Amino acid sequence: MTIDSPSISANQLILYLVLGLVAIFVIVALVRAVRIVPQAESYIVERLGRYSRTMDAGLHVLVPFVDQIRRKVDLREQVVSFPPQPVITSDNLVVSIDTVVYYQVTDPKSAVYEIANFVVGIEQLTVTTLRNVVGSMDLEQTLTSRDQINGQLRGVLDEATGRWGVRVNRVELKAIDPPASVQGAMEQQMRAERDRRAAILTAEGVKQSQILTAEGEKQSAILRAEGAAQAAILRAEGEARAILQVFDAIHRGDADPKLLAYQYLQMLPEIARTESNKVWFVPTEFTAALKSIAHGFGGGGPGEDVPVSSRPPGTSPVDSSELPSALADPAEALAEARRESAAATEDANRSDAIHPHRGAGSVVDQQPIPPAPEQ
Repeated sequence: MTIDSPSISANQLILYLVLGLVAIFVIVALVRAVRIVPQAESYIVERLGRYSRTMDAGLHVLVPFVDQIRRKVDLREQVVSFPPQPVITSDNLVVSIDTVVYYQVTDPKSAVYEIANFVVGIEQLTVTTLRNVVGSMDLEQTLTSRDQINGQLRGVLDEATGRWGVRVNRVELKAIDPPASVQGAMEQQMRAERDRRAAILTAEGVKQSQILTAEGEKQSAILRAEGAAQAAILRAEGEARAILQVFDAIHRGDADPKLLAYQYLQMLPEIARTESNKVWFVPTEFTAALKSIAHGFGGGGPGEDVPVSSRPPGTSPVDSSELPSALADPAEALAEARRESAAATEDANRSDAIHPHRGAGSVVDQQPIPPAPEQ
């Protein structure tokens, strides 16, 4: 028995090894058979090299060493940016256009078996379609028709990628870069346009300013004219009242022709005081002139003395009941004074007509009359 024990121990060891290998194989087979698919993903399963099924999200069991996963497909929307592509416009300008495509896999089987790489296919289809679309536009239309280009690209791509199990949701032009020379010309054009708008706005501002200034000057001139007119009216009224007061004072003071003649003679040197009056004329008939002045102020006729004692001193020959109404209206009082002065002038002319040999006036020795003696 001591001889057989080593052989039994060796057989048991071999058996244990075989059992261990079988256990490991079973564990590996179970691990490979059980698969958990994440959300928004799909697995394409092939059995012995042929398409078997598409596993969606969840727990799935495969046949070990018979079924295998061909590809994992992401069902979420993807964004891919393509490098700039040179495109020639209808006016023979080369522009560089960057595109961005938003797509989503709707049929994982078609995306795997209908095309080798649908991303490369989308890129090449985008480039060719972009050249066809932009080739029929000039540079100005290309820069201002982004939405139109995006819509045409999306329609062509969605129609072509439908059989690939891919849906193109959006196509965007990220950048449109014209040549450097064209960019300089466009900047100059925009600068000139801005300068033109600035000049127009400046001219409109100057116009409005001048209009407002003219309106202000017009209103100021109108107000100044109204103020001058009112001042002239008030000044005339004041002068009329002053004349009425002087006229009333003369009547109340009972001035006689001698006093009036004396005042008249005192004013003659004032008339002759200026240097330009070398020779001047005076009326020869002082008596008629003084009579007319005295008559204008209420005196008697020629050769008649004004009866000073006939009325009390300080009383006026003008009726006091009429003065308040005359003073109340300066314009009427001034008109009345002018009428009385005209009447006095007519009396003087009538006196000259009675004595035609005397004439209206004569030159007195061609010499200025000496001033009256001082009092």
